Amino acid sequence: MKKTLSIKTGPKESSADPRDNWGVKGKRLDRLHEMARDRKRNPSDAEKLMWKQLANQRLGGFKFKRQFIVGTSIVDFACPAVWLVVEIDDADIGSEVEALSDRKLAEVGVRVLRFTNEQVLEDVEAVCGQILDMLNTKFEKPKRHRTSDAVAYNSDN
Repeated sequence: MKKTLSIKTGPKESSADPRDNWGVKGKRLDRLHEMARDRKRNPSDAEKLMWKQLANQRLGGFKFKRQFIVGTSIVDFACPAVWLVVEIDDADIGSEVEALSDRKLAEVGVRVLRFTNEQVLEDVEAVCGQILDMLNTKFEKPKRHRTSDAVAYNSDN
C-alpha cells in the first residue's frame, strides 16, 4: 500500500495542543533534513543577500538559522529565541500553501514575516528594519497545554 501526503484544510481531530502533532520522525524527518541541506547549498540570490544580513548575529544581536525545520516545514530563516520566522517567497510556491504554512506556524505561536524576492533584492535595509521591529516587539511565548492524562504539579503543596 502506497502512502501519499496531502494537505488538509478542515478542522483537526487531534489533541488540544497543535505542537503535539509536530513529532516528525523516521523517513519523513530524514527527507526534511535532506531537503534543508539542498536548499542551503542552492539558495536564491535574495536568500544569499538576506543571509549576509542575518548571519553571525548581525541584526540586533539575534541568532538566526537558515533552512530550519519547524515542525513539518522548512523555513528560510528562523530566530528560535523569539519564535520568529522570515520567509522569502518564490514563484514556485502557491499562496494556498503559504497560507496553510503560516496558519500552522501561528497555531503554535510562531510569528511569520514574508517578503518577496524583489523586496529583498531592491531594498534589503527596509526588509531588515521590518524584521528588527518584529524582533524587538514583545511577544508571549506559547505555553504547552497539559493533557488530561498529565499530572499537574502544584508548588504550593
